[in-house]
Amino acid sequence: MSEVNHNFLRYIKEKPKLYEKSSSAFWDDENISKYMLEAHLNQEEDGATRKMEFVRKSVDWICGYCGGGTGKTLLDLGCGPGIYAELLAEKGFCVTGIDFSARSIQYAKQRAAEKQMNIRYQYQNYLEIDYQEKFDVIILIYCDFGVLAPEDRAVLLKKCRKALKDGGVLFLDGWTDKFLSTFEEKDSVGYEESGFWSEKPYAVIQRNSVYHDSQNTLEQYVVVTEEDCECYNIWNQVYSMETLEAEIRNAGFAAPEFYDDAAGKAFTGRDETICAVIRK
Repeated sequence: MSEVNHNFLRYIKEKPKLYEKSSSAFWDDENISKYMLEAHLNQEEDGATRKMEFVRKSVDWICGYCGGGTGKTLLDLGCGPGIYAELLAEKGFCVTGIDFSARSIQYAKQRAAEKQMNIRYQYQNYLEIDYQEKFDVIILIYCDFGVLAPEDRAVLLKKCRKALKDGGVLFLDGWTDKFLSTFEEKDSVGYEESGFWSEKPYAVIQRNSVYHDSQNTLEQYVVVTEEDCECYNIWNQVYSMETLEAEIRNAGFAAPEFYDDAAGKAFTGRDETICAVIRK
């Protein structure tokens, strides 16, 4: 049996274990990262970044909550091509952006240079940050937090707490039961001559699954070309106010404030997202 066939059967044989890793990092794949950047920059779709109308509302709310940005340091985790970072820098924040996509960071740096904006961008896994009381504000927005395995979330929260100055604020959001109720469990098969997953002809099997016991969703994509087979597992954690607060408190923070979204909508618990504002 060829290695491609062996891998294909292994990926298809059984449901992945919770937070089982992908076979490779799709965000830095030469072809996939090109499409991801396009999705980030599409201002009319909630793709890799939310629509620009929401982003602007979110930036205005963050700035207002913090009493303005002038003289304050801000860390944008998962900054992508710098959409939030640029708007926050325009509000007066001294911004550092971190992302694990080399293509997005390259684009962000080029934009900052062209616009003569003093934004520091770093190509880095944000689980590896090691700052000490450096930032007034940290943001992790568009539900990236729940993509991480529980042990990684615990590590990141502790690193954020360490990186914040006394009185500093962390903003993060996640999905709720309403999102889960609209998540479609399905199996589908497709073929493309060229596209998102590969510049070469490929077949893709998508399997969406819900892990009810742990309140997780999985979008699994098994991509087969003539030469290779990759499996991409995209996880998400679904939160209630109680479960999100428990993780935050376990990292040493006090009780957070909750909102329905990362633009400051008053908390009802009936939105598809939940946003925590966490003060050190």
